[in-house]
Amino acid sequence: MFKVRAREFFQEFERWTDALNTAKSLKPKCKSVFEDIRIYDGEELIWVYSRDHPYPQYIGPGTYKRLANLFLQELIEEGESE
Repeated sequence: MFKVRAREFFQEFERWTDALNTAKSLKPKCKSVFEDIRIYDGEELIWVYSRDHPYPQYIGPGTYKRLANLFLQELIEEGESE
């Protein structure tokens, strides 16, 4: 279960791609350097976007690779279901 948290926003998702797309859509609302958008995998923080960094930060060793593989797996499953 992925959780997206931001100021005045919280939503849970089954799929990584849905959580990622929602987090990206919130980026324009992140106006202050003290605001951020976070994605959790269960209770583990795995993705953060803030005005301090030009690109989102992937938290933890191997996180980017694991999420990229999950992204590809979800796209393949989506293609098979169509």
